[in-house]
Amino acid sequence: MIWVSGYKLASAVSNSGGLGLIGAGSMYPEVLREHIRKCKKATTKPFGVNVPMLYPDLAEIMKIIVDEGVSIVFTSAGNPKTWTAYLQQHNITVVHVVSSAFFALKAQDAGVDAVVAEGFEAGGHNGREETTTLTLLPIVKEKISIPVIAAGGIATGRSMLAAMALGADGVQVGSRFAACLESSAHDNFKQKIIEATEGATQVTLKELAPVRLLKNKFYEDIQELYANNGSKQELQTLLGRARAKLGMFEGNITEGELEIGQVAALIHRIEPAATIIEEMVAEFKKVQQEVAAFDF
Repeated sequence: MIWVSGYKLASAVSNSGGLGLIGAGSMYPEVLREHIRKCKKATTKPFGVNVPMLYPDLAEIMKIIVDEGVSIVFTSAGNPKTWTAYLQQHNITVVHVVSSAFFALKAQDAGVDAVVAEGFEAGGHNGREETTTLTLLPIVKEKISIPVIAAGGIATGRSMLAAMALGADGVQVGSRFAACLESSAHDNFKQKIIEATEGATQVTLKELAPVRLLKNKFYEDIQELYANNGSKQELQTLLGRARAKLGMFEGNITEGELEIGQVAALIHRIEPAATIIEEMVAEFKKVQQEVAAFDF
């Protein structure tokens, strides 16, 4: 949710009954502090911060999270042992994002309170195992004893119920909220999300860090480089810096990096976060009753 989830989206989700997360990956430390403080003013409900651990200024970011009294942190893209104990010493619940049972076990051994099992359908950076949510969830659930939150391909009440049937204790929804009214994403990017059809996204740049993108000119430039046997260094040069900001936040849908999940093909409207949660919960309950009525 880099460049997408600031305090407006996080507070709107929390106010509507979910757990809103501020995406710290696109924020300088003092910007994160500002978003945390604004979120506190915008909601009295719990909210958290997602921290990708591959970014600089990590120690300063963690100190801000502690100083500002954040109670929940989702970590990703790094070793959970590094910060879990420190955060828990300050009464912070720690959830770590994983893409395999192997890393789920590592996270459990590191002492995290829960994991997010994120399947290959998800937008943004993905695991190298290429395991889909449908397969990943029961494998992770079989291996660990702490709570498991499902992510990847979940944007409806039906998919939420399916995740629960596979053993999930909760779900994390990204792509649908990226296109919501309170998302900080540029309107151009939101429009591309709701225009997306099946097959509109692809995972690429596996030599650097696998990432699922909407296909656009930047994506085609990557494919052309692959066709010409481009080196890892040439891929890095093409990627450059701030591609995600250029596309998702500044709205350059031609040259920017547009990170979104496969489930974009099911997102057809830009709606308030409250409406999304209301629709998902209503569909969840409706389908749950329909399934319960089946005569097996």
